[in-house]
Amino acid sequence: MNKYVVILCVTLLSLDSCTQKPLVDVTTPPTSSITFPEKIAKGTIYEVNIRQHTKEGTINAFIKDLPRLKELGVEMLWIMPAQPIGIKNRKEPLGSYYSIRDYRKVNPEFGSEEDFKNLVNKTHELGMYLILDWVPNHTAWDHPWITEHPEYYAHDGEGNIAHESDWTDIALLDHTNPATRKAMIEDMKYWVTNFDIDGFRCDHAGHEIPLYFWEEATRELNPLKDLFWLAEWDGARMHLTFDATYAWPLLGVTDKMGKGKANANDLAKWIQDDLKEYGQKPIRLTMITNHDENSWQGTEFERYGDGVKTFATLIFTAYGVPMLYSGQEVGLDKRLKFFEKDSIDWSDPKQFQPFYKKLVSLHADNPALWGGEYGGMAVRINNEDPNVYAFQRTKGNNKVVVVLNFSDKPQEFKLIDESSAGSYQDYFTGETYEVSTTKPLRLSPWQYLIFVRE
Repeated sequence: MNKYVVILCVTLLSLDSCTQKPLVDVTTPPTSSITFPEKIAKGTIYEVNIRQHTKEGTINAFIKDLPRLKELGVEMLWIMPAQPIGIKNRKEPLGSYYSIRDYRKVNPEFGSEEDFKNLVNKTHELGMYLILDWVPNHTAWDHPWITEHPEYYAHDGEGNIAHESDWTDIALLDHTNPATRKAMIEDMKYWVTNFDIDGFRCDHAGHEIPLYFWEEATRELNPLKDLFWLAEWDGARMHLTFDATYAWPLLGVTDKMGKGKANANDLAKWIQDDLKEYGQKPIRLTMITNHDENSWQGTEFERYGDGVKTFATLIFTAYGVPMLYSGQEVGLDKRLKFFEKDSIDWSDPKQFQPFYKKLVSLHADNPALWGGEYGGMAVRINNEDPNVYAFQRTKGNNKVVVVLNFSDKPQEFKLIDESSAGSYQDYFTGETYEVSTTKPLRLSPWQYLIFVRE
């Protein structure tokens, strides 16, 4: 997408229909000529569940964890919706983040506008970016638009404002109405000009939302600041306006592999098919869990068993830009309740954090593994075992070879040709391995090997 230089604050004020003075100055010249999406190609995105992240469930309590996340190597924070949650038709007791009562306010349960401003500032001081989860598809039933602008909403055959199947706590918006789109864009603009956020993770970005809305939104907002646009949607057309999209089908393939219903051949085919559809330029967000998956489908341990680290290694090395969810880095092994307080246990009994810290560093330090056009294409290494996915990625002089056993049984990795033969040292253990066409490399259940060459 086109990126524009930052313009003067006086211009920002004339564009913004809100008369409130901005809380921050977004006119500071950029410190780098690099723009999104290149800024995040080497990074890891971290989804923040403010309610569950700390015992307090507040913005200020979360701020105390920023230095640890910086040390972990996180480049970008994705904050789940920070606005007040609807009370009317609320799913008890605390309601859903995604039932927005007012787009321009901060949920008082989490803190104040000054608290959110401080969060953004502290994040920037540590050299990280922050994007806000934006919900354009629907509002709460007690959002002011319900009474002031019912024409902003979709209506059923009887003229009533529509809702989405079982999600009775939300009212669907109608983005074919130009007034709806204009109001929504002004509210998005408010968070850029008043809080200096770095972009948006856009919920249900292609669901009942015409692509021309996103064309209008990016055209209005991109001149304000270099912004990152992440669509919670799968579809190559979204990259006409978005920097990154969800690799939802990859999550489906890995779930089947965890249950023994798919293998490495299915995985390799999906990656190749996705590259054919999207090309190498777009950035695809990869993950093994998120707030939806954890709460409704089960923890990664429920879905992947003893293979959790193997699948995590896959998403950090094979494709796209990886994402972590609050608590994932300490082996979160419970389904967090979605509509009530359910704090994360940070004790890390299985010592996952050192593992994830090494994966985050691996991804950042090796250009071959960067997302989209900034990294190298994954080329499968031919071998005889359908349970083994081995591949190499190369960018310039940087080459990374990865061997993954997606099985709870020992497997043998034997090359079909000599192109990848040689002696390698594993990134995690430092142990040396010989890979050849004559002597199979015996892999233990769920074993993952990473070989880096400069």
